[in-house]
Amino acid sequence: MQAVLILAHKNLDQVIELCNTLNPFFNIYIHIDNKCMITTEQKNKLKNICSYYSNKYNVKWGSYSIVQATIMLMNEALKNKENQYFHLISGQDWPLRSPQKIFDYYENSKSIYMNYFKSIDTVKSGENLIWWTRFYFNYDSVNRRSFFGKIYHRLLINGQRLLNINKLKKFGIKDSYMYSGEEWIDIPRDALEYVLSEYENKKELQKVFESSFCSDEMWIQTILCNSKYKQRIDKDTHRYINWKRKNGSYPAILDEEDYKKIMKGRYLWGRKFETPYSDKLREMLFKVNK
Repeated sequence: MQAVLILAHKNLDQVIELCNTLNPFFNIYIHIDNKCMITTEQKNKLKNICSYYSNKYNVKWGSYSIVQATIMLMNEALKNKENQYFHLISGQDWPLRSPQKIFDYYENSKSIYMNYFKSIDTVKSGENLIWWTRFYFNYDSVNRRSFFGKIYHRLLINGQRLLNINKLKKFGIKDSYMYSGEEWIDIPRDALEYVLSEYENKKELQKVFESSFCSDEMWIQTILCNSKYKQRIDKDTHRYINWKRKNGSYPAILDEEDYKKIMKGRYLWGRKFETPYSDKLREMLFKVNK
């Protein structure tokens, strides 16, 4: 069996439809941000479709709460010994090929599909990515996306640069040890068990990531890229993401204009999908994949 782990925070009717689409082929484990309004009917539907449902964490963008929710889902999915391959997706993702084809592609695979790059060599949003782990952040209590949060973030970075703060050095970790990448991955059981075991045993890593910015995009990459599993990583993640601003979103909310590119590529998962912008695209995908 294979398991799909879903982190969702909005559009629950679409999330329920996503679960229904995947359910015949995958065991589904889902966490819903506890800020999300959910009706009793929606909750019951999710519990009936999914192998595991939770809304334990108040998930905030850029905060450690995303890592906590992810680890919880991973541990729950590993309890079922029949689950041998695991897919981490968001509630705004959608399968671009039939669930049967996706299942068949990953069945018996030993590859880890994950993007990664060295944090020390990377600049993102005008900031050296290594700062996001060197410095201290507290976005579980501060809304990073608010107007105040944006100002606060600049003050945190500039202040800690002036004070020469280096949290990594404090815990005996070199800058070159840190990796980053996209959060969404596909991973076999042995590699996932290693990730969780290593993270549990390396308390210094926990201390670093608990107070980092966007640690959800770093903790798995850092562990795997400093292990024997790195040679099994395939950076072709088979995910279609349009990195343009469209439909009021960055990355873009996908629509029918993305259809040709999707069909020409080796894509299996796509993000972001959102009603009503993506409805026609979903219809087109359903017709070609049925």
